Amino acid sequence: MRIGVPRETAAGERRVALVPEVVGKLIPAGFEVLVQRGAGEAASFPDAAYEEAGARLVDDWADSEAAVKVQKPSEEEAGRLGDGQVLIGFLQPLTDQEGIARLAKLGVAAFAMESIPRITRAQAMDALSSQATVSGYKATLLAADRLPKFFPMLMTAAGTVTPAKVLVLGAGVAGLQAIATARRLGAVATGFDVRPVVREQIESLGANWLDLGIVGEETEGGYAQELSEEQQRQQQEELERRMPEFDVVITTALIPGRPAPRLIPASAVAAMRPGSVIVDLAAEAGGNCELTEPGEEVVREGVTIVGFTNLPSTMPYHASQLYARNVSALLHHLAPEGELVLDFDDEITAGACVTRKEEVPA
Repeated sequence: MRIGVPRETAAGERRVALVPEVVGKLIPAGFEVLVQRGAGEAASFPDAAYEEAGARLVDDWADSEAAVKVQKPSEEEAGRLGDGQVLIGFLQPLTDQEGIARLAKLGVAAFAMESIPRITRAQAMDALSSQATVSGYKATLLAADRLPKFFPMLMTAAGTVTPAKVLVLGAGVAGLQAIATARRLGAVATGFDVRPVVREQIESLGANWLDLGIVGEETEGGYAQELSEEQQRQQQEELERRMPEFDVVITTALIPGRPAPRLIPASAVAAMRPGSVIVDLAAEAGGNCELTEPGEEVVREGVTIVGFTNLPSTMPYHASQLYARNVSALLHHLAPEGELVLDFDDEITAGACVTRKEEVPA
């Protein structure tokens, strides 16, 4: 099976779908890998490293049975895909219906990494979690860089400096990584989630649990179930009361394909101390904070609000490494021993597939 690795064309995207380490393991397993020249340069993987791993450098990746990408293909890239060709990447099936329809019309067998079922058997393919790990880590670094205070407690000849207080809203993969990173940097960390089941995970990291008196359920996919309007109002009121206690707030509440829940109203931002920092990891879906401007960093009421999107791309080396391992696990599942075998009775194959030839209208 020939796998094509295109150079990413989306603005600001620095990751690559396969890294030399993973290529070196795919080839002995029966795959042939074609890497577009320069595909890994932005992630610090030079062409020579791919050649050394056994890949073939090409100018045109379209001569492959499967194309593996990070971002969804542009219209021009999609036009180069053919009937029966396999495509793997973050394809945004819930928000880019036009793009999915285009792939279906072409007869492409498209597999969306964000649609991988969240089951034990598919953990090695869970790219949402691997990239959320990067986002949670980077969010804490962004906060530490912008906060006009030290994160750790310091005892100096000039006196003792108290540690920063960090609140993380949402204890999924990104939130737990943000908490762990804040703790490593010496801050006093506190976590909140409407799912009481994650309290033990927060406390196991040495963080405090923030009890706002609001309890929600967990969906089958492991996400927090959407709160009622009354619960949302109560949550916002409680956060407005408690947020002035913290120097940094990192928000991570996000469900793929849905608008981000509004956790922090403008009034809560106004109640924070000047110099405080909010890092909104849900900015790509509108933001958890009312004052977040997606893709921007702004100062409102003396509070810095960071709404950068695609944080994994700002750490492309390790983000690509983790993502490539996810892609490799899916490739091994779809093509055991290097030969494509699409079993749509399998939960992983059926769940991740967003278009297939049989579904194309006559």
